[in-house]
Amino acid sequence: MEKALKLLSERLTIGQVSSLSETQPQGYEEQPLFLNAVCEADTEMGPFQLLFIVKGIEVALGRTPSFPNAPRLIDVDILFNDDLIVKSPQLVIPHPRLEERAFVLIPLAEISPGLIHPVSGCSISDLASAVEGREGVRKIGTLRLDDV
Repeated sequence: MEKALKLLSERLTIGQVSSLSETQPQGYEEQPLFLNAVCEADTEMGPFQLLFIVKGIEVALGRTPSFPNAPRLIDVDILFNDDLIVKSPQLVIPHPRLEERAFVLIPLAEISPGLIHPVSGCSISDLASAVEGREGVRKIGTLRLDDV
């Protein structure tokens, strides 16, 4: 996670970073616990250029193709890009199923509670308060860029 944050910081301006959380895997459950964090980043890149960068970081950190929800070393997702809405075979923004995922909403609400979901019109704080599975998101530490 620290290495991913460092690699992101080489291409983007990193703002706030959430706490590091531990959660149960979803989908394919026969794998270790997941670590999750969310960061804010500023960039002049378009969404597809940004996707190219984050997928390159995943590969650089050892991610290999596998089946859906398979164990993986790293998964870097683009959750939002301002209020942009993108729907293509390669990329969907806002990230699909974000509203159903406590492991995304809880850390996101920590750093950006007032952010408004451009499709639902709801604040991240409201979405995080209503999502199922909140009790399964356990904060275990901090992840800070200046520690990397």
